[in-house]
Amino acid sequence: MANIGFIGLGIMGVPMATNLQQKGGHKLFVNDKKTPPAALLDGGAKACANGAEVAKQSDIIFIMVPDTPDVEAVLFGENGVAQGLSAGKIVVDMSSISPIATKEFAKKINDLGCEYLDAPVSGGEVGAKAGSLTIMVGGKEETFNKVKPMFELMGQNITLVGGNGDGQTTKVANQIIVALNIQAVAEALLFASKAGADPAKVRQALMGGFASSRILEVHGERMIKRTFNPGFRINLHQKDLNLALQGAKSLGISLPNTATAQELMNACAANGLSGMDHSALCRAVEIMSAHEIAKA
Repeated sequence: MANIGFIGLGIMGVPMATNLQQKGGHKLFVNDKKTPPAALLDGGAKACANGAEVAKQSDIIFIMVPDTPDVEAVLFGENGVAQGLSAGKIVVDMSSISPIATKEFAKKINDLGCEYLDAPVSGGEVGAKAGSLTIMVGGKEETFNKVKPMFELMGQNITLVGGNGDGQTTKVANQIIVALNIQAVAEALLFASKAGADPAKVRQALMGGFASSRILEVHGERMIKRTFNPGFRINLHQKDLNLALQGAKSLGISLPNTATAQELMNACAANGLSGMDHSALCRAVEIMSAHEIAKA
């Protein structure tokens, strides 16, 4: 049983923190812009006024916020985590942010005598609730081994990829693959539907072949049933693809299909869909084609 800090109690953060508390029996010190959920507080979690207070009370501090500026503010802003750290503590950022900024953040935390892991996740709200997230970790092996028992409460496929920043690089790669798969499923089901086939039966048939994928299984069903309530919002995936394209520019490489997926997400956002699940990417091609894959 450890004293654990958790900052960022959104769609992903709440179930992740809950698993640390309920499955691991750890004492939680939490902070969020909103009042922490009653279930966490009733389970013994202590609400803290700011990141500095969380850091003072905790041995390991987990962060799960939306974007690079949010992580920077949590760590180094007024009353941020850095102000409450003492030597030997561990900061674990599980957000999906810039690999370049991650390396800078890690160095600053290391200079305070503390360790830093970047550990972004994949699996969405469903995986967070089930404790089945994929966790991609960058940092020292010794630090990873200390935190791994906590990771195992939140995820199943847990990999130390390399040094600081490599976890975030892996997550960017993940988001490229996911976006292009969503785009492919959307176009395939749109084609089938417009041609007069039943998209549900087409999906069922494809699930037994080489085209089968988790995206076809989960998001293909969302497209057919029109269930776009967010597990992972389009605006967050836009952010991740921006990281990919910015990284591609700095590396001098071309990611043409990633750019296309980003433009489709931009089209969704322009039509007021940025808060929907990223499976609603299909709406972009539906709007351009004046045809919906299925009716609600």
